[in-house]
Amino acid sequence: QVQLVESGGGLVQAGGSLRLSCAASGMRVSINTMVWFRQAPGKQRELVARVSLGGSTNYADSVKGRFTISRDNAKNTMYLQMNSLKPEDTAVYYCNAPYKNTWGQGTQVTVSS
Repeated sequence: QVQLVESGGGLVQAGGSLRLSCAASGMRVSINTMVWFRQAPGKQRELVARVSLGGSTNYADSVKGRFTISRDNAKNTMYLQMNSLKPEDTAVYYCNAPYKNTWGQGTQVTVSS
């Protein structure tokens, strides 16, 4: 059974940093495309960052230069390092393995101004 568990969310002031983690079981993050999404209240879920099977990365324009997606193959965990956070980054963040059709439960990130 494939399972993804996010952690690392919280409340932070604008300009601060957080690192989200997505621990996987039943699959290997090293050989799968992995994606971070987020959903703010009243808005559609949007792609934040993606790392492909080959290691290439893509980011939403709104987070380029501030967020970094990475994987630790030994820990079978994906990360999202978020720097220079803005109030508009406030959302529930989800990790996703699209080819496994699996989502995590989400972790809340709140950025205060």
